Amino acid sequence: MVDYLLLAGSGFVAWIVSTLGGGGGAMLLVPLVGFIAGAQAVAPVTTLATIVAGVGRAFVFWENIDWSVAKWGLPGAVLGGFLGAALFSRAPAEWLQIVVGLFLVSTVVQYRFGRKEKTFEVAKWWFFPAELVTGFLDGLIGAVGPVMNSLYLNAGVTKERMVGTKTAVSLPAHLVKIGTYTTLGAMGGQLWLFGLAAGVGALTSNWLAKRLLKDMPELRFRAIIVGFMALSGITMIWQQRETIGALF
Repeated sequence: MVDYLLLAGSGFVAWIVSTLGGGGGAMLLVPLVGFIAGAQAVAPVTTLATIVAGVGRAFVFWENIDWSVAKWGLPGAVLGGFLGAALFSRAPAEWLQIVVGLFLVSTVVQYRFGRKEKTFEVAKWWFFPAELVTGFLDGLIGAVGPVMNSLYLNAGVTKERMVGTKTAVSLPAHLVKIGTYTTLGAMGGQLWLFGLAAGVGALTSNWLAKRLLKDMPELRFRAIIVGFMALSGITMIWQQRETIGALF
């Protein structure tokens, strides 16, 4: 019972941070899920939690979804998520996580701690290949943090529009991933209960998080986004410290 309460509480906190930071809620669950259920359970459990939380978030942020972006990102995310989940049990992903982590840390310099609005111009069709790669990595690693935030910021999709649009893109992809994990035998038994516990906690946070986001100034939002991206990157690199240490 304690495990379920810890997961529910962590899901609640993680998804408030995720809403204010533009994603990455699953990243905050990774250490706890790994401790309770083992490293191999991280991807399936966090995916299920994200689905449960995402249903509520899609409802709360429905009117903020930018469908001109979602129509490009959604097919890429679904295809990438399926491919990553299909390779989940067979491919080593440690160095991929380190590379993603380094990219996230670099955003602090790119955006000058949130003071810079854009670092490059973005065409909306870019969301298809970008979500394809991100979905693949997410399916393989289990959580890649708010790695897509850079593209959303440069496309001018921020605050409620970012949260709503990212949810519309990612939710179907996560459904494909959980189906693939289940079919391949990587999801079953108690892992369903762990994922549901974290997801229910996350689900209840959506309404509070939207109220907090509504009153937040744009500059502060960008600063939080960039800071959270960097923190997620540091966390991902730290999780692979043994892999890095093996080189020396």
